[in-house]
Amino acid sequence: MKPGREVVITGLGVVSPIGIGQEAFWRSLVEGRSGVRRLSLFQPVDGLPPFGGEIVDFDGKVYVRPRKSLKVMCRDIQLAVAAAELAWTDAQLPSPPADPDRVGVVLGADMIQCEPEELAPAFRSCMEEGQFDFRHWGPRAMPEIFPLWMLKYLPNMPACHIGIIRDARGPTNTIVLGEVSGLAAIGEAYRIIQRGRADLMLAGGASSRIHPVLYARSPLWEVSRRADAPEAACRPFDRDRDGLVHGEGAAIFVLESADHARARGASVRARILDYAEAFEPRADRQPTTGQAIEKALRLLLQRAKVSPSNISYINAHGMSTRHDDQIEAQAIQRVLPNVPVSAPKSFFGYLGAGSAAVETAASVLGFHHRLIPVTLNYQTPDPECPVSVVADRLRPLGPAAVVKLSHASTGQAAALLLAGP
Repeated sequence: MKPGREVVITGLGVVSPIGIGQEAFWRSLVEGRSGVRRLSLFQPVDGLPPFGGEIVDFDGKVYVRPRKSLKVMCRDIQLAVAAAELAWTDAQLPSPPADPDRVGVVLGADMIQCEPEELAPAFRSCMEEGQFDFRHWGPRAMPEIFPLWMLKYLPNMPACHIGIIRDARGPTNTIVLGEVSGLAAIGEAYRIIQRGRADLMLAGGASSRIHPVLYARSPLWEVSRRADAPEAACRPFDRDRDGLVHGEGAAIFVLESADHARARGASVRARILDYAEAFEPRADRQPTTGQAIEKALRLLLQRAKVSPSNISYINAHGMSTRHDDQIEAQAIQRVLPNVPVSAPKSFFGYLGAGSAAVETAASVLGFHHRLIPVTLNYQTPDPECPVSVVADRLRPLGPAAVVKLSHASTGQAAALLLAGP
């Protein structure tokens, strides 16, 4: 296959706080139903936000086969496998694939946190008179740890499990790049197909930030404290935003070369026109300025040979923090002034490596329904965020392309250009 061949999306699986599966997910977007609620998986210690974008009706046993594999799958992995299974079914792919060597997997993942109770016995065994004694770790603690414990928490395990389940023997990779991970995975899968190294790729991201360890570290982030109204806590670009909301979720896409999709009679959900990424160097502990976001946007338009007038709307990163929203909005305004902006995080919060993928799902489904989803909780415009936020009602989606943006506090930014089928 020649480099530069067209790449299309033929399948989509999504597991999110606002619904499992495309229909439930889209229905929540249309009805303006938030997935941010009081937590049920655990209760954070006093003083920490007792709410988040939790998936309350998820059961890994429904998607994981054989079930014994659940012993080595943490929640992040289970969410990824579930989304991949839904995507595979949606694309109507055969099992096993016709040519396994031409099928690959690229996923965005986080540094996965261990469940505290799994290591608690090991630590207790090393206590002497109320103090932890490192000398006992080898002889006492190791026998208390499940031998395959590490396999539950390695970031590359979601991609590995999906590859094994679907017999995908082609290019396989994992990207751990913070908030940008999911979009970077889609971008890499797109390039792999373009270069002719595979005909079909499973790509996306998954993460669960509904975790006691991450909540204990909440002071490290600017988090919302709206415990009296959790559903109103995530409010991207709004003047009264007070921080991010942790959540969990996964979205996996089936990417194919257009030739491959046509040959098997597949339905096309969207076309990938191009992908770009950039990095902004910064001094230690200094906040980013948005230069990488602006550069990624300009590079995307340049590569795709698309003018700003050909963009229908921007699916924004929209973190709901003071600084992130400000630099993103101002970068958008410099490159794509007055283009409508929507921020899906307002529905479910910050999903880590799963964020950009789940947000991309909103745009891919938007092509089918010809609608731009709204941004929840946007009530008061912020002069520091000079963008045209879609908030009052669903808007018709025109024939032009859609930009999906993502950026990280460490300086990376990514932009994906999508078009309808």
